[in-house]
Amino acid sequence: MFLGHYAFGLAAKRVAPTVSLGTLFLAVQLADELWPLLLLLGLEHVRVAPGATRMTPLDFYDYPISHSLLALVGWGLGLGALHFAQRRNWRAAGILAAGVVSHWVLDVLVHRPDMPVLPQGPRVGLGLWNSVGATVALELGFYAAGLAIYTATTRPVDRTGRFALWALVLLLVVVWAGAVAGPPPANERALAFSALALWLVVPWGYWIDRHRTLRREPWPHPRG
Repeated sequence: MFLGHYAFGLAAKRVAPTVSLGTLFLAVQLADELWPLLLLLGLEHVRVAPGATRMTPLDFYDYPISHSLLALVGWGLGLGALHFAQRRNWRAAGILAAGVVSHWVLDVLVHRPDMPVLPQGPRVGLGLWNSVGATVALELGFYAAGLAIYTATTRPVDRTGRFALWALVLLLVVVWAGAVAGPPPANERALAFSALALWLVVPWGYWIDRHRTLRREPWPHPRG
């Protein structure tokens, strides 16, 4: 899952209107943002194995810190607690924690049974990546729905607010399509370095939100 995670972040703006889109992106993609760092540190591992599934050539055999359900509950509680300490908003903190955990739930839909519940297992996964058509429909369907919710919740206040959003929307689709249709990465290290680029989406989300406003004002809380 790739676009689906960002879809959840976009849609979450409806229920957490005082939270910046950058913070929401950080929450829903925290697992994939930690993962390349852990690969480079040698704390997690992946194999480049063409044919592992029809959608990805990667064998995710060791990622308990970034992708196990228990770990993501812990990361989610940590991010939620940090946000609450800064903003004193329980609702926003809870939604951010749920956003972190949502990554595991969405990945279970597409991964083969390699998603750990506890760091050492058991492992689950519905294997939708073995069907190209079903995976594409799910990713694009989630993405379209998330974008529709976000644009119904916010509106641009200037040209940048419109351009920054649609440029990111297009870029994420291109990156996803390239990963699906392009050649497999040369090795684990090359994959990790390329995956670090996901961190750029977080400040991009802050940039978008600074140039958009809510269509309806929420209850007063500081933006976070």
